[in-house]
Amino acid sequence: MDREEKLYASLGELIYAVAKADGKVQESENQILEDLIKDHPWAKTIRWSYQYELEKNSDPEQIYQKVINNCESYGPAAEYLEFIDIITQVAGASEGIDDNEQQVISSFSHDLVERFRRDIGRIGT
Repeated sequence: MDREEKLYASLGELIYAVAKADGKVQESENQILEDLIKDHPWAKTIRWSYQYELEKNSDPEQIYQKVINNCESYGPAAEYLEFIDIITQVAGASEGIDDNEQQVISSFSHDLVERFRRDIGRIGT
């Protein structure tokens, strides 16, 4: 798996972590995901990684940590704005965004920025 494919596999995992954050993945979340990625060049990879975690009923916190680690390894990327947009739309598909889903969405941005700042600090020393 190349770097970009791994990045988009992480998006599928992140979508799973957000959808599962409230305890149950809703059909409306699955449907909006399909609508959002149907024409995406990495749709197959995103869908596969999302479905894999869904079928395993993975712990969303463990999956989230895996995603953050993968994104940190990938480095800063404009794609993260797309990720935030997609996970926000998926979370909002079922009766709005609940507190647990919002926490994952907010943490994604915050955690990445903090890790990148820490890396920059290490480079400067």
